[in-house]
Amino acid sequence: MQSTWLVLLSLALGLGVGAGFVVLLQMAEHHGRRATEVVNPVVPDGIDQVLDALESAGIVLDPSNNVVKTSAAALTMGLVFNAQLVHTELVELARRVRRTGEPISEDLVLSRGPFNDASLHYRVRLARLGTRYVLILAEDRTESFRLDEVRRDFVANISHELKTPIASVGLLAEALDQAADEPAQVRRFANRLTTESARLGRLTQEIIELSRLQAKDALATPERLNVDEVVAAAVDQSRVVAEAENITIAVGKKSGAFVYGDEKLLIVAVHNLVSNAVNYSQPGSRVGIGVRRQKNVVEITVTDQGIGIAESDIDRVFERFFRVDQARSRHTGGTGLGLSIVKHVVQNHGGDIRVWSQPGRGSTFTIRLPEAAKPEVNQGGASVPHNAQR
Repeated sequence: MQSTWLVLLSLALGLGVGAGFVVLLQMAEHHGRRATEVVNPVVPDGIDQVLDALESAGIVLDPSNNVVKTSAAALTMGLVFNAQLVHTELVELARRVRRTGEPISEDLVLSRGPFNDASLHYRVRLARLGTRYVLILAEDRTESFRLDEVRRDFVANISHELKTPIASVGLLAEALDQAADEPAQVRRFANRLTTESARLGRLTQEIIELSRLQAKDALATPERLNVDEVVAAAVDQSRVVAEAENITIAVGKKSGAFVYGDEKLLIVAVHNLVSNAVNYSQPGSRVGIGVRRQKNVVEITVTDQGIGIAESDIDRVFERFFRVDQARSRHTGGTGLGLSIVKHVVQNHGGDIRVWSQPGRGSTFTIRLPEAAKPEVNQGGASVPHNAQR
């Protein structure tokens, strides 16, 4: 009887030990799975395809804020480096999402990566992805912010520029009324009124011109143009002012160069350069205009012996309403839009403009445009232009 109890006890102990081993094995397997999930987390199905389709940046974070999935845009924007978020601001937002469970949308200004100090404007949205992950979507809105600033500055500058001639016209009109019995005063005020109205008209026309240049169809119908004729027409518009200031305009020999484009716009661009050169030159000095062809590029160069441009201002001379010399611009009636118009005209013709200058020694502006190839002649004798910019 005693032996029977011993056998039963041994069996019970064996079963208990076996059951314990089974439980331990299950626990070990469970912990192993948890460890595997931490090391190799499983992202919900379809996320890879979604991130690949995004134009904006997409990032998936695990519970430890490790980046487990990312789109190419997130890498190029500098939001992710070495499988980690670069910016602590995004980490803090991810923690808030986990804590509250609510999506978050914010505008942030962040540097472009750990090695670049350039700041970018982002619109970011964070939300939970399943129970373990957080999804970050980031859209680069830097260009949109820049354009908004440009528009605000443009409106502010226009308001400022229009205010002066409009106020002058009003004051001069009152002065004319009060001086009705004094012919000499009437003539003086009338001359000033004519000057201010011309300035107002010129500013309005240049604003309209600048707006047209920014339209997509600015060069809807380009024509093959003789550059020498364009330069001659532009120079003729400045000869009277130059002669009045005893400034010589010297034009180089004919180049025989042709470009495709809008004749009126190119004349405006070259005239603006020549006019600037005359306005910023000293009496008795010389302004030179030359045209040359070089490797399928036509260069129109305007050189003066004027006051020059400081190195710190060279990058700004093509900004709207920027003036190198405010006092001289007021004297000459300049609007500060001339060089901005030149830049847009040249860009719309597929070219670029360059400037060299030294204070006290003068400036050289160079327009570079693609040269128009000689027209082909078909069997009927008619010319067929090619390489036209459309």
